[in-house]
Amino acid sequence: MIVNVLSEINSTQEFATARWAPTKFSEFLKPNKRPYTLGPEEDANLVGMRLYGGGPFHRELKVADKIRKKSHFVVRTGDVIYNKLFAWKGTFGVVPSEFDGMFVSDKFPTYAHDPEKIDLNFLKWFFRYAPLWDQARAMSTGSAALSKLTLNPPKFLELIIPLPPLCEQRLIVSKLDSLALKVSALNELHRTSRDEANVLFGAYLNKLTESYNVLGMLSDVLEGKPRNGWSAACDNASDGTAILALSAVTGYEYNATSFKRTSLPTNPDAHYWLKPGDLLITRSNTPELVGHAAIYDGYPERCIYPDLIMRIPVNEALADIKFVWYWLRTPLVRKYMRANSKGTSPTMKKINQGTVMGIPFPNNIPLKEQRKITSRLDNLRMKVTQIKELQGQAGEEADTFFPAILDRLFRPFETGESAP
Repeated sequence: MIVNVLSEINSTQEFATARWAPTKFSEFLKPNKRPYTLGPEEDANLVGMRLYGGGPFHRELKVADKIRKKSHFVVRTGDVIYNKLFAWKGTFGVVPSEFDGMFVSDKFPTYAHDPEKIDLNFLKWFFRYAPLWDQARAMSTGSAALSKLTLNPPKFLELIIPLPPLCEQRLIVSKLDSLALKVSALNELHRTSRDEANVLFGAYLNKLTESYNVLGMLSDVLEGKPRNGWSAACDNASDGTAILALSAVTGYEYNATSFKRTSLPTNPDAHYWLKPGDLLITRSNTPELVGHAAIYDGYPERCIYPDLIMRIPVNEALADIKFVWYWLRTPLVRKYMRANSKGTSPTMKKINQGTVMGIPFPNNIPLKEQRKITSRLDNLRMKVTQIKELQGQAGEEADTFFPAILDRLFRPFETGESAP
């Protein structure tokens, strides 16, 4: 499919056969303000603008008693719209039919187009062209640092588009829309493949719990009780001591870059210092993330684990640490975590020392068999990781298609080069 899409990209240039006229927006756009005063009990569906040519989105339904400023403007299907404060970041678009009758503030001017001069879909594609955003930045006044870099309506109408004849606009739109469908299908294929890879790994973990009688608890293979770390105030001094963040363990894969630093004094004999190979588990998080586990890989060196993480002291004469780590990912253990995590907040749950020690565990599997299982899981995980990496690369390539296409389409007519 990628080869086919690249072929489509090249053939797009067939339409760029003549020099296009640089045309100001004022040639085909006219302001069409529709002021509206909301009633004291009138709610409002509000429209916002995505960055980088992403177009309008439904920002929120705001209830009447939360609306302090009642003066708004109505938007209609086909309105050309932009956000004055972030035009330099590509907040341009066209209002779709599902937003007809919704509201915007005075920060979102709207315009009617001349259908004899411009095709709205052609304009939508141009809104995704990065040099247009540079034009907007050059014409804006104020400070970007204070989010006050503003493109006022008179300047908006001075923006320039390389404009071909209307029939050619429609041919180009047809080609670009066709490409968009192919890229969308490609991205959906990537998502499906990633999901299938995750399902495959999950199915193997589920099979693991079904293949053995779970006769014991995790405490049967521990040297002692799990213990919380230490959370010190962090100032991120370059020479400070590293302290893991909760996200270092979240997701069952250790993230060695997720840490902060503290300048507070430490005790060299304290329990909170990590050793390579330590098995860690989160003790507080959302219901989906509490109880996630990972193995510390030794980086950063001289590192402390925080209070919201526990270290699990596995007795390596009884259990393989990686086997325990994999076991903690199984559906059986996840179900146990959901049932035994506590907390009054529905979005934040905790597990304690006893909960971790009580995790159902197959204490009847010999070490040799555990290591065989771990080896098979390592191979499967490596393949799943490779699939995800390849799909991620393909997805990144797909995301670069349209900027490349638009650059090839519009830039020659901006710079005065010959048509491609």
